[in-house]
Amino acid sequence: MTVLNWLRALKETARSGLAVERTSLAPLAALRGAVGVALVIGAALRWGSPELAVSSAFGAFASGVATFQRSWRPRPVLALAAATGLAVSTFLGYLLVDVPPAFVVLLAVWAFGAGMSWGAGPTAGVVAGLTVAVMLITVMLPDSLPGALAHVTLIALGGVVQALLIVLFPIRPWGERRDVLADALAAVADYARRLRHDPVAPFDPEPLIEARMAAAISPRQARRRPRQLHGYRALAERFRPVLASLADPVVGGTPTEGPERERVRELLAAAATVLDAAARAIRRGERVRIPEEALEVLRVPQQGPVLNGPAQRAAFRLIALTDDAVEAAQEPVEVTSRRPLRPATWHAAPETGAGALERAAPREPRPFPTADANSQGGGGRSGGGRVRRPRGARALSQAAGVGGAAHPRHLHRPSLAALAPVAVRAFQRELRWSSPILRHALRVSGVAAAGYLVSLVFTTEHGYWIPLTAVMVLRPDFSRTFERGVGRFTGTLLGVAVAGAVVGLTHPGPYLSAAFAVLAVALQYLLTGTGYALISVCTGAYVIFLLSIPGAHWSQTVYERVLLTAIGGALALLSYALFPAWETPRLRDRLADWLTANGRYAVAVLDCFARPADRAPRQVREALLDARSARQEWEQTVERAGAEPVRHRGKLSRRKATDAQSAMVTMGRAVMLLEAHIPDRDAEPSPPAGEFTAALAPVLTAAAEAVRTGTPVETAPVHAALADWTARAPLPPPVALRTADLLVEALDELATAVRPPASRSTDGA
Repeated sequence: MTVLNWLRALKETARSGLAVERTSLAPLAALRGAVGVALVIGAALRWGSPELAVSSAFGAFASGVATFQRSWRPRPVLALAAATGLAVSTFLGYLLVDVPPAFVVLLAVWAFGAGMSWGAGPTAGVVAGLTVAVMLITVMLPDSLPGALAHVTLIALGGVVQALLIVLFPIRPWGERRDVLADALAAVADYARRLRHDPVAPFDPEPLIEARMAAAISPRQARRRPRQLHGYRALAERFRPVLASLADPVVGGTPTEGPERERVRELLAAAATVLDAAARAIRRGERVRIPEEALEVLRVPQQGPVLNGPAQRAAFRLIALTDDAVEAAQEPVEVTSRRPLRPATWHAAPETGAGALERAAPREPRPFPTADANSQGGGGRSGGGRVRRPRGARALSQAAGVGGAAHPRHLHRPSLAALAPVAVRAFQRELRWSSPILRHALRVSGVAAAGYLVSLVFTTEHGYWIPLTAVMVLRPDFSRTFERGVGRFTGTLLGVAVAGAVVGLTHPGPYLSAAFAVLAVALQYLLTGTGYALISVCTGAYVIFLLSIPGAHWSQTVYERVLLTAIGGALALLSYALFPAWETPRLRDRLADWLTANGRYAVAVLDCFARPADRAPRQVREALLDARSARQEWEQTVERAGAEPVRHRGKLSRRKATDAQSAMVTMGRAVMLLEAHIPDRDAEPSPPAGEFTAALAPVLTAAAEAVRTGTPVETAPVHAALADWTARAPLPPPVALRTADLLVEALDELATAVRPPASRSTDGA
């Protein structure tokens, strides 16, 4: 059975490693990176030597690769960091390369540090591993200490050139952040449309997670950030619970059919239209264009609100949020219909804590502007709208520190220097035997040292390709390691075959070889993200062309490249098989972490009902972010575990994992529905909610430990607390009680999903 599992896993990972993904290409960025490589190679050939050209090319190449990594740090910083790391490793390596024992120790230590850098994030791990791999080539090029200094200088110069090109020729500044924020708004808009037909439709929070990561910026970036990137992310976060609460028939109380449900569907469709308009404007950097029909829907009808109870409060909040979304543009908003807006009146809701909109006095509707009228200074009509300066723009600008003395509000991203203590803490946190990062670092260190020792056996000057390939292939998890191993070997085989044929037929000189190398690196930059096999094709060709600059014989280079790459890849795969770090045994821990985070989120929201005067919105927000992060880690672990050839001794099968995930998503959704109805600080406290919370907190703590250890989950205390609350509650039941019922039901589903087989059979008896 184990052999069959291994064959299945290898087949699936091989297929994934050879897959080609469709993604958006960045031809201008690829051209800019290739120009940086070309400038450095050309300068080295013109005023230096072919060997210097090779060193400088690898420095510019590594810096360019770093700028194409998935990171929200400024691209020039990534280029300089990669070039600096490569320059330092090259110089230290040159000093010890003639003393093999000392060089092996240096290589092992440097590789261990590169492996541990994965604890600071994937980008740090990739860039650090790249410096180790390329260092194995560059240390072989100098022949003296002054020559080594010259090589190191040119390597660093390659990073400087790439950074300068990015600064001098920016391509769509803030474009990536615009796309991520637009994707988040579009995801919420799509969620609103799906809720029209499925009131319990699922929502993937990944776009919101990405938008939050992209929103973290430095103070300097905050001063330069476009106005459209200031407030929309928080609005997208606030839209989601309100939309779900409005559509849900249990919490909102709206029947599944009838005029009230039709009103809900109209509101959801109009909100989706506004969100789509905002997403389109942010992505393109233009004004927001909203159809007038959507604005008509987002007004309380003249005959009064159609909805009642929690659904009415959710509708008022949705209307207020869409109004905020229009005002967040901080610029004229164009209404795309020529039909004049129908007069409407804002109705105050009953005293049920529906928010600022319900407490506002009735007021006249506000027209929306057009750019033409605004440019004329007021009053006129153009394109069916009228000029208006959004009333919330001034307040939002003051809150953001625009035009006032206040400091800008933004998520702070520390500099690389400020990250040093964070990296140290991450390093210390991963120094435990169960850590996959530590096991990866030990694996990379051992394979790099062993690969270099094996390369000494071969009487060839290119033996370093063995440890180089092993370092580039290894990743902290099984699936990516084997995918990259297959993709690396296949791509290298094809790349060196094509490059060898070109070199053999054309017999290029140094400059023509350099031109071929620049073309290969341009294709690599262009195809970044399409698949590791395609990238390996370009990398293999690039190395062949580059090494032909100083006159290396192409046939010997091709033969050695294929053979030594195969040996290095096999060494990497063998090291993972002998010293693995499986994700499958971590499933229960990840599920328990998710349950703990969901529990903190539930307790934080329920506390707002028990003690509204003491509510802490920041605590609720932080608990939500923790729950979202725990869910993301669980999903990544499940995905990686599905490709592994092992099964967990705790018997958390794929079916159990799927059922448990469904229960956890339901639990998080129930709390999110309740978050949309958090009362104001002056609302009456709810003692039953406090009693239920007091019973729920220890049950969730015990349940997380039971999930971790594989023992039955006990839910009797929360059932008793829920029954007591139900008996004391008025009719219709309050929204907090309805949500508590959903929460307990989800907890029961989780207990059933993770119940041990022995307990299941005992219950059946």
